[in-house]
Amino acid sequence: MQMQMQMHIRANDWMEFSPVRETREDMAVDWTQLLPELLETISKRIKVYADYIHCRAVCRNWRSSISGTPYHLPPQLPWLMLPQSQSNKSHRAFFDLSTNNYHFLNLPEASHLKRHCGSSHGWLILLDDSPLVLLINPLTRAKSTLPSLSSFPNVVGFNYSNIGQEYTLQNSSGGRYTCSLRQMRDGFIKKIALSSSPLKAINFTAIAILNQTGDLAYCSNRSQSWTIIENARSFCEDVIYLNGFFYAVNKSGQIAVCDLTGYSPEVSFIETPSQAGGDMQYLVSSADELLLVTRYLDLEFQDDHPFMQQYILYRTIRFEVFRLDRSGPRWVRVRNLGDKVLFIGENSSLSLSATDFSGCIGNCIYHTDDYSETNYDGHFREHDLGIFKLWDGSIEALPCYPRNFLSRSPWPPPIWISPNPF
Repeated sequence: MQMQMQMHIRANDWMEFSPVRETREDMAVDWTQLLPELLETISKRIKVYADYIHCRAVCRNWRSSISGTPYHLPPQLPWLMLPQSQSNKSHRAFFDLSTNNYHFLNLPEASHLKRHCGSSHGWLILLDDSPLVLLINPLTRAKSTLPSLSSFPNVVGFNYSNIGQEYTLQNSSGGRYTCSLRQMRDGFIKKIALSSSPLKAINFTAIAILNQTGDLAYCSNRSQSWTIIENARSFCEDVIYLNGFFYAVNKSGQIAVCDLTGYSPEVSFIETPSQAGGDMQYLVSSADELLLVTRYLDLEFQDDHPFMQQYILYRTIRFEVFRLDRSGPRWVRVRNLGDKVLFIGENSSLSLSATDFSGCIGNCIYHTDDYSETNYDGHFREHDLGIFKLWDGSIEALPCYPRNFLSRSPWPPPIWISPNPF
């Protein structure tokens, strides 16, 4: 019986009389009183924005010692901005791979009447039924603007009173034609990329790929209009900013290097052997390497439930990745990305380390269906988004878009956006 009583002594009672507890209390450190210099050093080693927020939230001392704007942070694991909900038109849902959850941000500027034409450095580029080109940071709601659509060199006239023919454009042969507000919104610009966050640099540059002509046009944050880069025509597959230059690629995988820092643009070329095959090309900066990702599409004929009307649907079947060997120069096939994970689509392409962020898989390509906005014309359809695995060529569905899930999704399609606090 005495042994049983000893066995049932409460743990709290044991701790109350234990000399060990007193020793631990004497040795305890008051983490709230760390020196500001030490806290600043610790905060600059943090790579994930969520961890940075949690660090500042520990106590008042930590919050006052750690800067509210972490300029040192590398590009973050992107969120997927989903199409607008019919029930809540002022907020947008963002799917977070790291937590497998959704963030709902107040973003009425990105309503269904707007079209996004890129995301870069955490900023979303939006067009609407006006000449305005809007930049907005969904995380902070900071805003900026670029020169208007009416300021492009091939736009020779704009008049709101000409209903349905508000824009007058001039083609390369000198002929003129008109476009409506909606036609310009939907079809004039393919994609815009930025050299940096508008709030991080005093001067930043934007470059636009024009849909119909295949031209590249650029502007600075101090410009009043856009300027065509004359020597880079047809390099309209994709464009990224890397180490002070914009790199643009054409259908054959050849590269135009655009230096836009001077009074006039300077363009040089990296002539590589033609990349045969493939339907789309993407450029990705991965550490010190330049990667080319080739996308292959297939056509499917599907019936539109419930009317059983047949229509054509594009479907991604595989990707191929190449690394630029500048000594050739030539593209060398890459069959293993290691722990690298690529995010491609209408966004400025990203390469991140899977070991730095939870929720993503290395040696994979996370892709959205930016290639055909006609897929979002109101049909019941499957989404062509997913995770392409280089090691076996299979495509896994994103958690927020399960395979065989039919929906009538509003245009425009989802887009990757890196959460950026500045």
